[in-house]
This record gives sequence, C-alpha cells and structure tokens, in this order.
Amino acid sequence: MIYFQAGSTESNLSADDLRGGLHAALRAIGERRKVLAIPPDYTRLPSRSGELTRYCWEFYGDRLADILPALGTHTPMTGEQMSHMFGQVPRDLFRVHDWRNDVLTLGTVPAEFVREVSGGACDYTWPAQVNRLLLEGGHDLILSIGQVVPHEVVGMANYNKNIFVGTGGTEAIHKSHYIGAVYGMEDMMGRIDTPVRRIFNYASEHFLHRLPIVYVLTVVGVNEAGEHQTYGLFVGDDSSVFDQAARLSIQVNFQLLDKPLDKVLVWLDPAEFKSTWLGNKSVYRTRMALADDGELIVLAPGLVEFGEDRRIDELIRKYGYFGTPHTLKAVREN
Repeated sequence: MIYFQAGSTESNLSADDLRGGLHAALRAIGERRKVLAIPPDYTRLPSRSGELTRYCWEFYGDRLADILPALGTHTPMTGEQMSHMFGQVPRDLFRVHDWRNDVLTLGTVPAEFVREVSGGACDYTWPAQVNRLLLEGGHDLILSIGQVVPHEVVGMANYNKNIFVGTGGTEAIHKSHYIGAVYGMEDMMGRIDTPVRRIFNYASEHFLHRLPIVYVLTVVGVNEAGEHQTYGLFVGDDSSVFDQAARLSIQVNFQLLDKPLDKVLVWLDPAEFKSTWLGNKSVYRTRMALADDGELIVLAPGLVEFGEDRRIDELIRKYGYFGTPHTLKAVREN
C-alpha cells in the first residue's frame, strides 16, 4: 500500500513539502506506540534522510524509541557527522549496527533460486539477515528511510536493500555483493529488475512479512545548475512504492550521451568519500559512458583507506584491483 506519493521530473520538493508529505503518511498509518527508524549513514547525506528522520522525531516524540543507521559494512558515524545529518535529534536514540555480531537470520533463499536468477553465475544459498533490534525491539512500526538512486550491486538502491544490506550480516552482505559483481555491473546499474533485487524480494515475501516495515523513499538528482534537487517522496509498505520511486529516479539520474567520452574528470567530496570502497563509484558510474581506451581521472583529496572496514581494507591491500577474471581466480584458489 502507498500512503503518500508526490513527484515528477519537474518537482522540486522543499523541506515543508517533505515534512507535510511524511506527516500525512504517518497519520494514514495510524497510531503507533514504539517506532524504529532506519535511515542511511553519512555516505548518503544528499538523500535528505537526515531531515526525514528529524521529522519522524517531531511527529512521534518519545514514541520514536530507536534510530539504527543502516551502516552495512561502513564505518560508524562520528558525532560531527550525526549533528550535520540529523540536527537536534537526541543522540541517545542512536544505535550502532554491528554487522559481524549483532544479526539474526530470518530464513534462507534456496540455491536453486539464486542460480536461476543469476543465470548460473552463482550457486549457493543466501541468508536473509537483519539486525536483532528489528526482531527483538518490540516495535510496532519500522520506518526504512532512504534514497532510490542507481546502484552498482542491486541496480537501484534502497527499498529492501536498506534492510538486508544496511542492517544485514557478514554472509548476506558478501554474498549479495558477489552476485552483483559476477553477474556484471553493466547489466545491473540503473535497472529495477536485477538478480540481487529478485533475491531481496524473495526474502521480503517469505521472511519480512512478519515485520511492520514502511519504506520512506526519496528521489534526488543533480539539476542543470549542478545542485541537488528533490524530485519525489514516496511512502509505502510494498514493492509498488519502490517501483514508483525507481522509475522517477531513472528519469532524473541518467544522462544519455550521443557518443562515448574520451576523458572524464571526477571530484570526490572529501567530506563524503574517504575510502576507495566508496570512491570506486567514480568508476562504476562512468565506465559505461567512457570510450574504449578512454581516460578517467579521479580527484579524491579525502582518501585515507581502501575499505570502510579494517578486514576489508586488509583484503584489498592484499589482492588489489585487477578486474573480474583475476578476482574470480583468486576466489577459486583462496
């Protein structure tokens, strides 16, 4: 069911528009006594999820019991980042997701299904894992907040990815990302229906139905003036809300070119991009536009590490970046 939707390629939603739309949706949902909000972390700052989390707090007051940023494998947010993103929301509401130790498995997607949707690229089961707070917290509403934007692993980010990856565990995160990598980024980026999304949807249909999750999705793009513009807000509890947001996002977040580019220069904001783990988006989001033998120059003044996680950083330092065939060989041998 969709509780609220507003947006078009011409829309430019203000703070008042977002607050009014979200509050209208929350009124439509009905009275709730204990609410959990799951916004993204600081790496998704332009999503306006920080504002929306603040509007949730304004609406529910002390009934907003917990805020669990969907870190995935990312570094926990600093106090400065939390203040910048969430404003005056009380710090004692925030919980830190421990993706290695603090998860529960809801169920398992069969290997047969994974093999079928991946075209035989992968042949293993996939565990639907979430932070234990979602199951044990006693919440009667879980608000999953975030931006629907082109993504290299799942096609279009957010919706149930925010749950299964943002609050997921080691095995779920690694296996889903591996499926996306082996299947091929060029066949994933900007597509609504992808192997990884089908796996997430299978898990939602079979295992998430017991949880009172409502998705709060924004569509944000960069306009012709080079500024972030909010084109849409969609609130609902099933796949239809994601479909609406994703279709609009594709329209405002892709630029089609008449011919390939010979040289591309990318600037990575030092406040947001401190690792190649995130900075590699400069590769993912330009490679299909680059001409054969084209040149990509990445300016990354804030770069301090390879992985957001210490262990992942060690693995990247050990194996480096050598493309798909080399990586597949390394996986087979080690």
